[in-house]
Amino acid sequence: MGNPTQTTVSSEIEVDGDFKVHVFSSSSELLEKLHQTWSSVEKQPYPAMYSSIYGGIILDPAMMVIPIDDHMVHRGHGVFDTAIIFEGHLYELDVHLDRFLRSASKAKISSPFPRSTLRSILIQLTAVSKLKKGTLRYWLSAGPGDFLLSSAGCPKPAFYAVVIDQDFSQCKEGVKVITSNVPMKAPLFATMKNVNYLPNVLSVLEAEEKGAFGSIWIDEVGYIAEGPNVNVAFITQEKELVMPFFDNILYGCTAKRLLELAPKLVDQGVLKSVTTKNLTVEEAKGAAEMMYVGSTLPVLPIIAWDDQPIGDGKVGELTMLLSNLLWDDMVAGPDTQRILVPYV
Repeated sequence: MGNPTQTTVSSEIEVDGDFKVHVFSSSSELLEKLHQTWSSVEKQPYPAMYSSIYGGIILDPAMMVIPIDDHMVHRGHGVFDTAIIFEGHLYELDVHLDRFLRSASKAKISSPFPRSTLRSILIQLTAVSKLKKGTLRYWLSAGPGDFLLSSAGCPKPAFYAVVIDQDFSQCKEGVKVITSNVPMKAPLFATMKNVNYLPNVLSVLEAEEKGAFGSIWIDEVGYIAEGPNVNVAFITQEKELVMPFFDNILYGCTAKRLLELAPKLVDQGVLKSVTTKNLTVEEAKGAAEMMYVGSTLPVLPIIAWDDQPIGDGKVGELTMLLSNLLWDDMVAGPDTQRILVPYV
C-alpha cells in the first residue's frame, strides 16, 4: 500500500469555469478584508452597536455582525423597534421600548435583560456613539443555536442595537401614493413590530415602480389600514382629524403622540375634532388633507393618491400645523418624552 495522499487547503478552490472561490485561512485575514471594505467609506453610518452575544458595545464597523444561525436571520424570529436621537435627546424611547417588549411577548421571545437594563444599554450606547441626530434601532431575537424552525435549540435570546447616523428634517413637500396590491399582514403580525417586512418592502417597491413615494394598504373589509411602515391620517372636509382604528394595524408611537397633541388645535378652534374610526376608500380619497405619520417624518403631507389629488392637490395648512405640534414636541417637549443623553 502506498503512502496516504496528503492534502492541503488552498486559498482558492476551482470547481468549474473561471470563477475561483477564495478560502480565508485565518480570522485575521478575514478581518483585514472587512477593514478594507470599510476603509473606502468616507463617513461611518453606524457609530456604535451593542450585541449581547459580544456582551458590550462595538465601535469597529467591521465587527458589527450577528451570527448566521441566529433565528432572526434564517427564520425571522425577531422583533425590533426604534427611537429618534434629536438634539442630544432620545425622543419617545420609553413608549417605543414598551411596545418593543409587547411585540417580543407576542412573538414568544424572552429578553436576556430586564426592561431597566435594556433602557440603560440603549442610553449608554447613544452616549458612546456621540451622535446628536439620527436613529436608534434595536432587536430582540430568539438567538443563535441551529437552523431548525423551533427555537428550543437556542440557548438564550439575543439583544442587538445600533445607532444610525441619519439626517432628517421637517417634511414640507407633498408626496404621491398608490393603493398597494401587495396583501397586508394578518392582524397578529401587523400589530407586533417583527422583522418579517417582506410585504412592506414589496409594497414600497411597487409604489416606486409606479413613480410614487409610498402606498396605502386597504384591509379585507375595504377600510383604510396603514402605509408600509407608517400610519396614515386624514383631515375631513369638516376639519376633523381622523386616523383608522389600530385594532388590526401597528399602533404607531408617533401617531399616538399626535392624537394626544392634536386637541390643542381643537381648543384653538382650528380643528373640529380628533378621532379614530373606520374609513372607506371613497371617504378617505374625499378628504381635504392626507398625511403619513411616523417617527422620522414626523408628518409627511400626501397630495395625490392613485393619481387623484387629495383636496386641492397642495400641502394642507392643517397638516403643517399638526407637523409643527410634533416637531415642537421633539425640540422642547416634556421630560417624559425626551431623555437627555449623558454623552461621554
